This record gives sequence, structure tokens and C-alpha cells, in this order.
Amino acid sequence: MSALRTIGLSKSYGRKPALRDCTVELPAGKVVGLVGSNGGGKSTFLGLAAGLIRPSAGEVRVFGDEVRGRLHPDAAILPQHRPLYANFTIAEMIRAVGAVNERWSSERVEEALAAHPEMDPSSRVGSLSQGMRTQLALALCLGRLPKLLLLDEPMSDLDPLAREEFLRLLLADVAERGMTVVLSSHSLGELRDVCDHLVLLHAGEVLLSGDVDELLDDHLDVIGPAGDGSSLPGAVIHASRTGRQQRALVRAPGSLAAGWEGQRPDLERLVIDYLRARRISG
Repeated sequence: MSALRTIGLSKSYGRKPALRDCTVELPAGKVVGLVGSNGGGKSTFLGLAAGLIRPSAGEVRVFGDEVRGRLHPDAAILPQHRPLYANFTIAEMIRAVGAVNERWSSERVEEALAAHPEMDPSSRVGSLSQGMRTQLALALCLGRLPKLLLLDEPMSDLDPLAREEFLRLLLADVAERGMTVVLSSHSLGELRDVCDHLVLLHAGEVLLSGDVDELLDDHLDVIGPAGDGSSLPGAVIHASRTGRQQRALVRAPGSLAAGWEGQRPDLERLVIDYLRARRISG
């Protein structure tokens, strides 16, 4: 069974579409990278998946259950605004969240915070740095023992060491409990080494969705003589010319003609060329 499935999912605000006919199926026990342009629909997708936003059309299913205006009991979400009470102490914040969750593990919260001895339980949440607040919010999410964790730009305010620790915590739960993570990020470098599955959104539409290795294997980054694009096999996603040469990203490539060389693209090249192609086409 998939962890998260959307069928024809759409959301509009007035006449402005935020997500259009989104149909994806995300596997359980994987780290899913949710990437795309600014305003591409990533936050809307996560809000719909969490039941925080009602769709205009289509449906969302979490572990086979349709999401209807509430968070699935097996899911947790960390939104960009970090829902914490500034006047609470860390200890009070942990107790408050635990009191409203039937499935709760204070031990998991303590484990998640163990790497941050500077976070005294008596400290006020409002006194914490943005990075510490993010670490606390993640620990509270993990305390729910979710099977699906939705994260909206979670590492935007973390320094490099904190990002490494953040990812370590996530991957531990993926490995030990089979948790599925959907991780929204603008930084492809953050996702390169942890992402198993990719969803690429642009202007509310799904451009790519699938296993990262399979997507990369299905494309070729090629270089050849300018003006000879007609000899390229497969579908040309994006092409650019520099002097006497041109390079192109090609999907489902066959054998290359003489004068052409190709290699498997990296994740950055794949995503950037798809976004460039869509921007050019309007």
C-alpha cells in the first residue's frame, strides 16, 4: 500500500489555481523530495495531504484512508510557521502536545533533543533561536510516532551541523520504523544524498514523479554539434547552444549519433532543465 496517494487533486483560491490535477503515488518507507519553483504548489500540496486545506477537486488518501479535513492519525506535519507557543517552556510545550495525542512517546522526544543539551527544559520557547525552534518542532512531530511525516522547508533556518543532525534523526526513523518522509526543499543539495523518490511541481502541475534512480536512468545529458539536434533520439526536454556545441537533456534516449556524447544527469541538472523548459514554453 502506498503511504500517500492523490487522484486529480486540485486547489484554487478564487480564480487562481494553486494545484491542478495532481495525481501521484508515494511509496511507504521512503524519503520523498518535493521540489519546484517558488509558488509551484509545494506548501499547498502538503497542506492538502495533511487535511489542513480542503481540495477544490480530487482526493487525498493516506495509507488507503481518504483525508477529510483533519490530520490522519498516522501522519504528522511540520509547517513553515512552526506551531509553537512562545510563552511556554520547552517542558510545558512537550506536555501540552503529548496531552492532545493518543499515541505519544515522550522518550522519542527526549531522544530527538538529546543532541541539543543547550535546550534547557525550563527555557521559554520564545527565547530559542529559529534553528532551535525547528529542532523542537521536529522532536514534537517524532513524538507522535508518525508513519508519514510531512515537512515544509524544514531546514531553511538550520546551520550545516544542525542540518546534518536533522537528517540523521529523520533517517533513523525511516530505517527503524519504516516512516515515510515527504520533504519540501529549495535546496537540491540537501536532498541529493537522502531522497529516494522525487515529485517536481511547477505552476501547480506535476512535471515529474517517480523513483530518483529510475528517473535519472531514463534521461541522458548529451553534448554534440550545434544545429544537429534532429539526430537526437528520444524526447528533448531542454537544449542550449554555446558556440559550435549544444547540450540537451533527453528522455528515453536511444543510441547517439556520431559526434554526440552523453552521461546520466545528476539530480540538479534533471530538475533545473525541466523547470527551464517549462519557463521557456510559458
